[in-house]
Amino acid sequence: MVNVTAVFDIGKTNKKFFLFDKDFKEVHKEYIKFDEIEDEDGHPTENLPALQAWLKKVFENILKESKFNIEAINFSTYGASFVHIDENGEVLTPLYNYTKPIDKSVVDSFLEKYGPKEEFLKTTGCFDLSLLNSGLQLYWLKHTKPEVFKKIKYSLHLPQYLSYIFTGIPLSEYTSIGCHTALWDYTKKDYHEWVYKEELNKILPTIVSTETSINMNYNGKRIKIGVGIHDSSSALLPYVRSVKKKFVLVSTGTWSITLNPFTENPIVSDTDAKDSINYMRINGKPVKATRLFLGNEYKTQVAKLAKQFGVSEDYHRHVEFDQDVYFEIMKDFKHMFKWESIASENMPPTTEIAFDKFEHAYHQLMTELVLLQVKSIKDVVGGDEIKRLYVDGGFSDNDLFVKLLSHHFRNMKLRTTDSSLGSALGAAISISDKKLNSKFLKKNYSLKKHVPFIIS
Repeated sequence: MVNVTAVFDIGKTNKKFFLFDKDFKEVHKEYIKFDEIEDEDGHPTENLPALQAWLKKVFENILKESKFNIEAINFSTYGASFVHIDENGEVLTPLYNYTKPIDKSVVDSFLEKYGPKEEFLKTTGCFDLSLLNSGLQLYWLKHTKPEVFKKIKYSLHLPQYLSYIFTGIPLSEYTSIGCHTALWDYTKKDYHEWVYKEELNKILPTIVSTETSINMNYNGKRIKIGVGIHDSSSALLPYVRSVKKKFVLVSTGTWSITLNPFTENPIVSDTDAKDSINYMRINGKPVKATRLFLGNEYKTQVAKLAKQFGVSEDYHRHVEFDQDVYFEIMKDFKHMFKWESIASENMPPTTEIAFDKFEHAYHQLMTELVLLQVKSIKDVVGGDEIKRLYVDGGFSDNDLFVKLLSHHFRNMKLRTTDSSLGSALGAAISISDKKLNSKFLKKNYSLKKHVPFIIS
């Protein structure tokens, strides 16, 4: 019988369940997708009852498995989402989607009381005010649905609600509070004063460390149950635990999030830095972050190039870095792409490609996208002395992206990792007492070293 840690990793699209052995190797996986349902305003939202039923079913099935002995369970989920429960533990509202538009009058009244806006955003580590700041959802409920708000006994962040399903104990923890919720004052290291003025502290449960676990008898079995963790902070954890020197992690995908967990100055002083945000580590320490809609822009532009040059849609995947083409581009470099989902002061009013080969146009595209990424990394490093750069996610196996990045950061050691299990693994690690060593990333994450190309 294999001793395992179970993890539910709940994304907006895929809901996954993993079992990890004592060396954090995946020994079992299953996943499911649910169709969204609608809230009372017709906005799409998570099917919480279906999710709940699936969690219970999967877990009870696995407990009966004679192959595995479950010692612990934890939960990693997307952030910016609250589940509101009444005094009987019953769910009061739909799980409001953070994409749900919020009435401008609500935001205006909030800022009238607690603004000015720029200062508030900086102090709370947010980039805008919307339901993507889950704290604002509480304000919206209190002032537009007071009869529902009155019934709330506890408002639980989604990872903690999943833990609550198994333990019945309502708790809060740092990584969920710290993900652009607008609840936390990064200068005071406490809830922002507006939380106390609106008396929201009464419905926000006790804050505990993310490493907290509760020993429970579950169906006659002794199991350690974690309090849950926010997925971005979770993905960072294996690096924090196994890398002894300071580093920055660039986690790439639809969004490219650059994380500096060693910042001396978490508060961004540049008011133009609209895409600077803060997260929190499991111990409440701030993480300075920037976000860039890089994967989204890449997808859009590559599809246009494929059409323009008459090549197949996945042709770009096979283009390798060509130093001669790059130097040719850099000789009289100018910006050629007008972005659709990124604002940049350098972009031209329209896209004009001055090449007759896809490969050249693709090199130009990657050169320009990497320049955006470079700025994002420099913003997050600031004046901190950091010599290591890790890249994981979708772009970690893009030859041009990696080579160009290592060229721009010649004074840093660049490593790529393959962490498709990132947030799930982080959730397993956060409730384990195991020490990770420097070989962990090599063994579990196929760590690769990269050296900059030679400039003749």
